[in-house]
Amino acid sequence: MSVTVVGGGLAGCEAAWQLANRGIEVNLYEMKPEKKSPAHSLNMLGELVCSNSLRADTLENGAGLLKAEMRLLGSLVTECADATRVPAGGALAVDRIGFARMMTEKIEKHPNIRIFHEEITKIPDGDIVIIATGPLTSDALSEDIRNLCGGDQLYFFDAAAPIITYESINHEKTYRKARYDRGTADYINCPMTKEEYLRFYDALIHAETAELKAFENHKVFEGCMPVEVMAKRGEDTLRFGPLKPVGLENPATGEEYYAVVQLRQDDKDGTLFNMVGFQTHLKFGEQKRVFSLIPGLENMEIVRYGVMHRNTFLHSPGFLNAAYEVIKRPGLYFAGQITGVEGYVESASSGIVAGINAARAVCGKPPIIFPSCTACGALAKHVSSYEGKNFQPMNINFGIIDGLDYRVKNKKERYGKISERALGTIRQMTEEEL
Repeated sequence: MSVTVVGGGLAGCEAAWQLANRGIEVNLYEMKPEKKSPAHSLNMLGELVCSNSLRADTLENGAGLLKAEMRLLGSLVTECADATRVPAGGALAVDRIGFARMMTEKIEKHPNIRIFHEEITKIPDGDIVIIATGPLTSDALSEDIRNLCGGDQLYFFDAAAPIITYESINHEKTYRKARYDRGTADYINCPMTKEEYLRFYDALIHAETAELKAFENHKVFEGCMPVEVMAKRGEDTLRFGPLKPVGLENPATGEEYYAVVQLRQDDKDGTLFNMVGFQTHLKFGEQKRVFSLIPGLENMEIVRYGVMHRNTFLHSPGFLNAAYEVIKRPGLYFAGQITGVEGYVESASSGIVAGINAARAVCGKPPIIFPSCTACGALAKHVSSYEGKNFQPMNINFGIIDGLDYRVKNKKERYGKISERALGTIRQMTEEEL
């Protein structure tokens, strides 16, 4: 039995590589060079369309742990990245052309992979299929996917506020309260005096925004206004919108404030919090600089920056399981950013997990679910089991990986122990099950 993989990006190539290395024939469909998305320019597989960095490469960083796990799992992406790396301090950055060329050569030369350069406009028939068409999936295929998942479960732009770690919040400056005490006090409130608000407001309206791609336009974002655009409509606009202080007096002192920023819990364990109403198009560095002016967020650790850009992705919780398989259609898998993972290595890791499970399906074996104490498993759990109200794509971070069952106060040491446990788990899986 052969497996069909649609998409020649990082996720598709990883899925094909995992399958082919297990002796399974793969038909890989890539529409380039016959047709390119607006973001692509090369005719090669594995093209990096934005930065040439695969982010941090140390075990005290979630992206570094994820790459270490991928290396143990026989990742094609990390193999090619390590071979084409360029100086970038503690990050893994690559020669963009050299990386894509090596990815292409590896895939083309594998005896179990056949490449077809044509556009796929419908989900292919077949027992085992993997869709890895990325955030710019073509209109025709997107429509077929929309029909499969039920209309409103496929999104076409990514509008998300920053997500920060609970432990990075200065709780001496914040307080818990629901507006007008309706319900339980689930929100963390960051109060502002008039002077603090005006300082923040001035920085916000003068901050530098990310450049829109040629294929993006402001119409995409009409239904969800960036906080900086709202601010530019007037000094008090935010105070009558997401920073409205009414009903949020301090429960301990009764003090009322000029403006209040609310943080809403974003995960089941309460390790991550979302900045309510802070969808933004600011550059990442500007988000850190400007939002750190908010009382209580001086040392904020952002694990997911606010974004507003074109991005086709599924509402995967309830649609995909942790093997990246469609629950209602066994044998059909999705991989890459279309699943709700965000970033190069995250996309590649989902391709590895989907590829491994597709191979197991071919062999009549049950799916293997990566534990959420690993980076690969934590991403799969986020995609398949997120319980919040507003599912959004997520980068890997220690906030979504299972914590330790004992306390380690030093963060670097704690992350090191989490990484050690994760890599031990992956090694055991490769020896026993994979």
